Amino acid sequence: MASILDRPLRAGILAAADNPLVRRAVTRYGMRLGARRFVAGEGVAQLLTAARAANAEGFSVAATLLGESIHERSETMAITDEYCRLLDAFAEEGYDANVAFKLTHVGLDVDPELAFENASRIVAVAAKNGNTVRMDMEQSRYVDATLETYRRLRAAGAANAGFVLQSYLYRSEDDLTAMLPLGPNVRIVKGAYLEPPEIAHPQKREVDASYLKLAELALSHEGYTAVATHDAKIIEHVERFAAARGLPKQGRFEFQMLYGIATPLARRTLERGYRVRLSIPYGEFWFPYLMRRLAERPANVAFFLKGALSPNLPVTKDRS
Repeated sequence: MASILDRPLRAGILAAADNPLVRRAVTRYGMRLGARRFVAGEGVAQLLTAARAANAEGFSVAATLLGESIHERSETMAITDEYCRLLDAFAEEGYDANVAFKLTHVGLDVDPELAFENASRIVAVAAKNGNTVRMDMEQSRYVDATLETYRRLRAAGAANAGFVLQSYLYRSEDDLTAMLPLGPNVRIVKGAYLEPPEIAHPQKREVDASYLKLAELALSHEGYTAVATHDAKIIEHVERFAAARGLPKQGRFEFQMLYGIATPLARRTLERGYRVRLSIPYGEFWFPYLMRRLAERPANVAFFLKGALSPNLPVTKDRS
């Protein structure tokens, strides 16, 4: 989460993500010039290669087919089919990997009932394979629908489903508190969308404080908590808090980090005995995802520009 001083830059980056002219220009060369640092590739084969490599290093994986805001029913069905096939492939080939998806990618903008049906299909295939899934959180206008879908899934017996809360939203503490009786599987993030100060903390220190409050609240109750952060201080705080409560290093919580970001920190956390899951995205619609990663940390713009000037630089070295 950038500081308040970076807000105009973040706004510009996010605006570029929705600009079709910019998207066409960058999509042609971006994967080669630097986007592959953050995205496995455009196809399933590339995703499986990246997941296999991550597993070989000891990391778990959360795979995401990039895309959102689909308005065609048939397309949402095809996307749901791909997630189901991916879960079957993970099981057949023994991957330590699950999936995370956006509800607008599987029909929420078409019909909330369609999104629920498609989410239920994905959850059922995961359950058949002894796996879990997670519904990503999107813009604030989708929070209620996402949480309601989670409640419906749990009411239908889907104990393997999870959801996400964003610490920059004022409402997230109340949302988590309301879910605690379910022993939820929750991932805590800071938030990647540009929300108005009326509903979201504008200052980084406020977002961080909210994040720690959410993490402590989740870890103080039953359920499973995914602590998604690249902030070493937050990781250290969570480690101390969990140890003070006698929580094991694995089984009640895990750390999650984005593919291609803070890799040395991820490895050090893994070496200390914690479960670390890398979120690995793939698919043709990688440009908006990349723009959000740049908006979260504008310093990443320098990396992308470096890649543009030196396209033959290796992308597998230190990626902090």
